[in-house]
Amino acid sequence: MLKQHKDKIEELLDNEDFRGLRKMVEEWEPSEIAAFIDDLEDNKDVLLFRILPRDQAHEVFGHLTPVKQEALVNGLANNKVQLTQLLNTMAPDERTAFLEELPGEVAQRFLNMLSPAERKTAVELLGYPDESIGRLMTTDYVAIHPEWSIEQALEHLRQFGKNSETVNVIYVVDKDWLLIDDLPIRELILSDPDIDVHSIMDERFLSLKASDDQEKAIEMFRQYDRVVLPVVDSKGVLLGIVTVDDVMDVADEEATEDFQKFGSIQETVLHPLHAGIGILYRKRIGWLFVLVIVNVLSGAVIASYESTIQQVVSLVFFLPLLIDSGGNAGSQSATLMVRALALGNVQLKDWVKLVGKEVLISLLLGATMAIGVAGVAGFRAPEILPIVVITMLCIVLWGSIAGLTLPFLFTRFGMDPATASSPLITTICDISGVLIYFSVATWYLGF
Repeated sequence: MLKQHKDKIEELLDNEDFRGLRKMVEEWEPSEIAAFIDDLEDNKDVLLFRILPRDQAHEVFGHLTPVKQEALVNGLANNKVQLTQLLNTMAPDERTAFLEELPGEVAQRFLNMLSPAERKTAVELLGYPDESIGRLMTTDYVAIHPEWSIEQALEHLRQFGKNSETVNVIYVVDKDWLLIDDLPIRELILSDPDIDVHSIMDERFLSLKASDDQEKAIEMFRQYDRVVLPVVDSKGVLLGIVTVDDVMDVADEEATEDFQKFGSIQETVLHPLHAGIGILYRKRIGWLFVLVIVNVLSGAVIASYESTIQQVVSLVFFLPLLIDSGGNAGSQSATLMVRALALGNVQLKDWVKLVGKEVLISLLLGATMAIGVAGVAGFRAPEILPIVVITMLCIVLWGSIAGLTLPFLFTRFGMDPATASSPLITTICDISGVLIYFSVATWYLGF
């Protein structure tokens, strides 16, 4: 159909009769207009596209080939208003497909043209993982070029800095938008306005990759005491920035999540006051039910030593005291390790060294607690004093090693170390504590 009107359309374009041209094509299907634009030579395709109504234009754009899309965008580069309208009104999936075909520096420039809501959607659809830095970054920053004079750079900052997330740091990029340096605003302000930017550069900077986990950003901000860090792609193209306030929000969420996991809450509850009863119930019942089932094992172990208990009833008196000591020691060790792993203060390779240290510490703790419990046993049941002392020493040693090891084990298999929660460790130590206590008693008493 459109082929039949080719001569007429080109005549209208040549005569710049845009009103007549718009009236002619406004009833055509977007796919038909796109097919026609694909066949037009450069400049004419831009002219035809520019006269389309906004709603029609973004539909037509989605039907164009990637090559023609890029050619049109380049042709529209001087008309920033229309280009911005086009990018913001495109369907998110079509816009994503278009941006993925572009070089990194071009895609980044177009992301800057999107509204905050559309930019968030575009970043999510561009494939950054849920907890990656790419989801956290903003494209509101100021970049300059090394060949500019300081005066040019400051003028650029005055013009575009008002829309930036922060102007504490200015980024230096080459013609391909590769990041080559970051400059504190102080250096620009205090430098001679006539020298070029390159003369104050040292080309030493820190950066994050868009694909990195958000916890890496937390670690870098903490380690290097920065207020903002640049985000680049795999080739070093500057994509955006991450500010310390955004990272601290993530750090608070991570700390809350770890803390609640350590209490065996399956999912994070940020506002218990506003959460419904049903939600709070579902988030807590899972682990509690599992732990009830596991605790049945404690009863089974006790039942298996029924004859020993019948012959020495005084053993029951010390049972809660001993097994709770093991659980408490395990929870202490686990708390220290989960926090240290979260902060990056210890690594998986440090496990052997830490176990050696924990053995010495737990022996000292166990011996101290054994002395205390020996005083009680000497008064209450002197006939089982050696059993109680030996058991206390063994239970504290085992609980401490278990509490230290479980977070490392979870980390080794790619799980959150906070999942090695305090109730889980306490339950494990309870079962093993019962087994240790009655095994020692059976051995010592010769049953």
